[in-house]
Amino acid sequence: MPPSTLLSPSELSYLHSSLSLSPPIRPDARSPTTFRPLVAETDLLPTTNGSARLCFADGSEAMVGVKAEVERTVGASNTSNNLRSHGDDGDEDIKMHSAEEDMDEERRRQARGKGQDSWIEVTIDMPGFGRDDDGVVVFLAQMLQEGLVADGGLRDRLWIGWGWHWRVYVDILLLTAPNSYPLPLLSLTTHLALLATRLPAPISRIDEDPLFNDDWDAAEPLYPSSDSAHTSKPPFTLLVISVGDNIFFDPSREELAVADAVCAVTVATIEAPLSSGKRREVTPKLRLLSLRTIDPPARLAAAASTTEGEDDQGAWRPARGGMKRAVVGKTVKMVLEAGGVGEEVMTGLEGFRGE
Repeated sequence: MPPSTLLSPSELSYLHSSLSLSPPIRPDARSPTTFRPLVAETDLLPTTNGSARLCFADGSEAMVGVKAEVERTVGASNTSNNLRSHGDDGDEDIKMHSAEEDMDEERRRQARGKGQDSWIEVTIDMPGFGRDDDGVVVFLAQMLQEGLVADGGLRDRLWIGWGWHWRVYVDILLLTAPNSYPLPLLSLTTHLALLATRLPAPISRIDEDPLFNDDWDAAEPLYPSSDSAHTSKPPFTLLVISVGDNIFFDPSREELAVADAVCAVTVATIEAPLSSGKRREVTPKLRLLSLRTIDPPARLAAAASTTEGEDDQGAWRPARGGMKRAVVGKTVKMVLEAGGVGEEVMTGLEGFRGE
């Protein structure tokens, strides 16, 4: 729960009224879908496979490091009976210029559906929470891991071959005390760290014990860039509030204090290759992974002490009940539609990708 604001009931009432207007007026003059500026950098931790640091405009800052290690898959059969599903069985002559591409394609095809949720581990360290089993820390870690495993694409990428896989450790450090809900900050930083993650390129076949190219310059990105025909992006979570029938993205602490409802929307992108004449284009498509409502801090604000039935001049009382269905549907549409908020955020984060 973010810290409460120092606004008086009258100030809260004025802010709530401003956000309820059509069009609404935000304290910092942003449009409902405009995000505050942020500072980010990737590849700053030399001993990790991928890392990122992100700082929001309110001063909150987080850092994420991604480490990967090879593990033997428990219960896997190291067999190659079904490795080749096309071509003549007796044809062993493969052209050298296409052998590596064939291996990569075969590895991707065989990996589909073989990933396991347990191959991804998320841990969070937050100032003020000394224990790893604190309820807030566990809840945030579970929310982030839920998005990573629900995507499905990440765990399949960790499959190396029959009997072997990558195990990924996502270590998240919140560097400052949270001024607001930390979930979007942690999620976007994790997204950037995964975009920057590189794994050693395998040089063995999928039916052999894994061998890798020891040249780090040849390492393969966990998530290939947008110009690849086989690519997707890590999931990320956006914080959305509603005030009346208006919807606001990236709310400030003051806006959260008067929100009628708060929800966390987790989305991922799947890029499908399409043919346009002789040119091969990649069209991004977003899909909804989860939508969770969060108890708004407005119900714990100072104005909440006003007893039911009182109608003092200038006093503001938080709304009761959850988010309206129409508002939920409108929120999902604004995030997923082509050229919408989700696509805008995804494009902006792609600009921070470490090469």
